[in-house]
Amino acid sequence: MPLNREEAWLRLHEPWDLLIIGGGITGAGLLHEATRLGFRAALLEGRDFAWGTSSRSGKMVHGGLRYLRQGQFRTTWHSVREREFLLRTRPGLIQPLGFLMPLYRDDPLGRPAAALGLWIYDAFAGRRTHRYLDREALLTCAPHLRREGLQGGYQYQDALTDDARLVVRLIVEAARWGAVAMNYARVEGFLQTRSGAIEGVAVRDLVSGRELEVQARAVINATGAWADQLRGKLHRPPRLRLLRGSHLLLPGWRLPLAQGVIILHPRDHRPLYVLPWEGMALVGTTDIDHDQDLEGEPAIRPEEFEYLLSALQRAFPHLDLSPQDVTATFSGVRAVVGTGRQPPSREPRDHVVWDEGILTVTGGKLTTFRVMARDALRALRRRLPPPAPPKDRKAPEAPRIPEEELDPALWLRWRSRYGAEALLWFLHAPPEERQPIPRTSTCWAELRWAIAQEAVIHLDDLLLRRTRLGFQLPGGALPFLEQHRHRLQALLGWDDERWDREIERYRGIWESAYRPPA
Repeated sequence: MPLNREEAWLRLHEPWDLLIIGGGITGAGLLHEATRLGFRAALLEGRDFAWGTSSRSGKMVHGGLRYLRQGQFRTTWHSVREREFLLRTRPGLIQPLGFLMPLYRDDPLGRPAAALGLWIYDAFAGRRTHRYLDREALLTCAPHLRREGLQGGYQYQDALTDDARLVVRLIVEAARWGAVAMNYARVEGFLQTRSGAIEGVAVRDLVSGRELEVQARAVINATGAWADQLRGKLHRPPRLRLLRGSHLLLPGWRLPLAQGVIILHPRDHRPLYVLPWEGMALVGTTDIDHDQDLEGEPAIRPEEFEYLLSALQRAFPHLDLSPQDVTATFSGVRAVVGTGRQPPSREPRDHVVWDEGILTVTGGKLTTFRVMARDALRALRRRLPPPAPPKDRKAPEAPRIPEEELDPALWLRWRSRYGAEALLWFLHAPPEERQPIPRTSTCWAELRWAIAQEAVIHLDDLLLRRTRLGFQLPGGALPFLEQHRHRLQALLGWDDERWDREIERYRGIWESAYRPPA
């Protein structure tokens, strides 16, 4: 069990080369890269792995075409190159997805500008994926698009992922190589020498209440939107601007899509995206200053809901979409270096690395987590010892499974999301546990695996991050929990009192942060 919390707590007594604070994509990428290179690395997350922005992103592994229009060529180049690497090395978890860019008569972006942007985009990738489609061909690909003024458009390729599962895969792989990672382990303060040098942290296990001092040669602040809060413990001034991106989710049958679609909002011409994800249609994103308390779950505001829905209704007028069609929402908070630019979407998306005794790495994008990790480790090279000779980092070989015993699509899904080690677990699961739960592609064997192997502490860990049942099933999966209470209780090992307490906790989270606003 690579994510065994008891074993992790015992190993935290050891000295470490590197201690990473933050269990999102930045921290997970750092842990993975540091361990791969042979450093002794540990990770502490005050909530759940991927609790913050890394489970609430737009799910795209992409270069960011709009960054080209803003002159952020370096960001786009890194992002496109990393997208290509991830498509090669993590098939199944990172999936290619075609996108359509419709062009209308009244659009501010004409065909020549779109063509130029896509040529640069493909040049960065080293392969051509875009082509022009006339009006009829475009409507064949997306028949529900608004037809008035439509002239044609472009088709190109980006990629899609389950962001929370990507985070957990990176952490689990690092743990199998010798790293330690622990969720619900909050850093309460720093250990400092008389000269002020940081040599570790004081950590508190939020599950048991126990406390510990962890020694490390270097400490990295990889807490994303919470980076200034951690820097504040060392009396460093705030430097970040927090922006909220909110999203809508609709049933796939209500907004059927075979590929993503880029649409422009009729009011401000900001590009938005609509894409198929986990059997749903995902719509995003807003980009506004976040003024909510960072200790709570970020939530969509009614004006954001209306902004996204109005763009959707204009783009797909014949579907008669209404607020009642939206089954869930989610919002993520991203950190950028504040320059005061307006609108907020014009802020640069480059990542930054600040060495202030503690090394802070923040900003950037989901796609560029490896670039961020390499830059952070490069900044620490004088403080870290020579790494131990890397062990064999090859992924375990998948067991040979007779083709008739397992569907190839299931094989790819399970291996890419859970690792080759999990395949025998799934293969030996009862046949009924390998059948997808209705309305989803998740099966009971996956629930059982997550509970047993992936440090699930609360229901939201299970339903909103290890799986996406909280988004896919009606009512945030609350009726599903009631229907299968006894089965889930047995898997989780909870008595009635604990179950009732967790249900109320999860209901509060769902209704305050994920349920569509009235």
